[in-house]
Amino acid sequence: MSPPAEAITLFGKTFFEKEPPEIIGEPWPYEVTFDYSGEPDLEDVAKNVSSLWKGRDEPANGVSGLIVTARGDYRSILGAFYNRGYYGPVIRITIDGREVSDLPPDVSLTSPAQVVVSVESGPAFTFSRAEIRNQAPPPQSRRDEVDDPVDEGFASGEIAKAGVIKQAGSLAVEAWRQQGYAKAEVADRVLTADHATETFDAVVEIDPGRFAVYGDTSVRGVRDIDPEWLAFMVGLPRGQEFDPDDLDRATERLGRLDVFKSYSIREGDEIGPGGFLPITAVVQEKPKRRIGFGATYSTTDGFGASAYWIHRNLWGRAERLRLDASVEGIDGTEYRDFDYLLGAEFTKPGIWTPDTNFNASLKAQRQVNDSYAINEVEAMAGISQIVTEDFELSFGVTGSLAQTDDDVFGEREFATIGAYINATFDTRDDPADATEGFYIDGRIAPYQEFLYGNTFVRGVVDARTYFGFADDRFVLAGRVKLGTILDPPIEETSPDLLFFAGGGGSVRGYDYQSIGVETAAGTIGGRSLAEASGEVRFRVTDAIGVVAFTDIASVTAEPYPKFQDYQIGAGVGLRYRTPIGPIRLDAAIPVNKRDGDPNFAIYAGIGQAF
Repeated sequence: MSPPAEAITLFGKTFFEKEPPEIIGEPWPYEVTFDYSGEPDLEDVAKNVSSLWKGRDEPANGVSGLIVTARGDYRSILGAFYNRGYYGPVIRITIDGREVSDLPPDVSLTSPAQVVVSVESGPAFTFSRAEIRNQAPPPQSRRDEVDDPVDEGFASGEIAKAGVIKQAGSLAVEAWRQQGYAKAEVADRVLTADHATETFDAVVEIDPGRFAVYGDTSVRGVRDIDPEWLAFMVGLPRGQEFDPDDLDRATERLGRLDVFKSYSIREGDEIGPGGFLPITAVVQEKPKRRIGFGATYSTTDGFGASAYWIHRNLWGRAERLRLDASVEGIDGTEYRDFDYLLGAEFTKPGIWTPDTNFNASLKAQRQVNDSYAINEVEAMAGISQIVTEDFELSFGVTGSLAQTDDDVFGEREFATIGAYINATFDTRDDPADATEGFYIDGRIAPYQEFLYGNTFVRGVVDARTYFGFADDRFVLAGRVKLGTILDPPIEETSPDLLFFAGGGGSVRGYDYQSIGVETAAGTIGGRSLAEASGEVRFRVTDAIGVVAFTDIASVTAEPYPKFQDYQIGAGVGLRYRTPIGPIRLDAAIPVNKRDGDPNFAIYAGIGQAF
């Protein structure tokens, strides 16, 4: 038998939680009748927590096991009703016509035993008083705000649900913790049910304890990581006011290092002299090195293969080195039409603050697209800073040497250096499957190209927003992307810096990078881009969803969009939710199809399209 799904949790502890009975004797069949009266919506609740009802298709674990299960149903059903504000239910359970509470464990029963579960819900009780004593004062910062228990149903006249009482205490404790009182707790609950008036009196008293600041941070479980550096990376300076949100951010920070199998931040059990609360980081390290291989096949691109090698902790401070190699497009054509990549990435976390990283990369690659081919060596070095949990800023320098070839301009060479600054605001509830919030990513980069002597600026902004309603079963999602390159002519600009559209992450229904500036000799990239997408997402079940979408894009030779020449794609999709994000399958058609465009296209991936 499985344990009950619900129990009574009125006093900060779980009561009436029954354990599955031990197997006693030979299996004993039984038949159960469920006799219910009262609030109609509660009949299914009672049945769902009744082990007798849920296990009616299987024999009990002997006579004694049947009696133990039946006695457990008293507690399960009572707890479920208390959790919904019904404090006067009448519950009778009989076996062969005798009340279960009166049966000895060695009683003789018929086979199959006749079980009757009789439940009368009684009335719902309402709060006559719902009071929290010693509430926290109003917070001085919006970041310290906690939901008001009144808004969650802890108020006179509301249904007196046991879960609401427990939640009210938790919210009141959290309000104190948000203001530095780390050991706030529920000191007492005075709960009185008046059956004559069908009301419930609830008084929750809070003991805030002492005000706390962070004490020393210690580290447990390290093997190769520098413990003093790791204490710094936890980022809880001694003497700073305690804030539970800080502990959450510190935990996320340890996760971003990608060197630990497990990690947690723990508060000390007691606040010491001077209000100092010790903090402990408990970790378990991953192996330092990792190697991986991969292979792909596409009906349009042929075979591909890739390999990587990672060192997670070069010098004891989670310095990360990754080497990559790949080849793609092996489809029987000449090797010069394959795509190659050799790359190295280096990351050093915590260079200034625990949220400041140094990043550098070097890669050599050849890419062959429908519009152009490019051989390129590119280097980058920069700094990334997590400013707040919603805002990240990065800046750095880049340099590249490129040789390109296309049907319009022929062979060209470029030598370019540049700088960049990138800002990202992200308030989405789930980046892989957002139902609320927004995402804005903006990048501006000035460049100097030496072989043509051009100085220019490239800017891109990508904005997305999400609105869920009807308990997030419906989600409206929208995306706008704008890009511009100021000053240099197209023929003097490397094609990998120009703008194209089309494909699964752009305008679905069109081939990848097939939307650009049309010339007599072929498609080339443009100096401006305007893209927009809209989706209506509907969750049919908890796991399955459907999507309808429309995408539109315009690429022009001018540094600003003209919205005169644009392509539209539309389609539908299927989503299947998994722990790592929804599996995406989209089918789209080009609405204003051109010569050479496909009749339809199918895309698959993990996560929503945007």
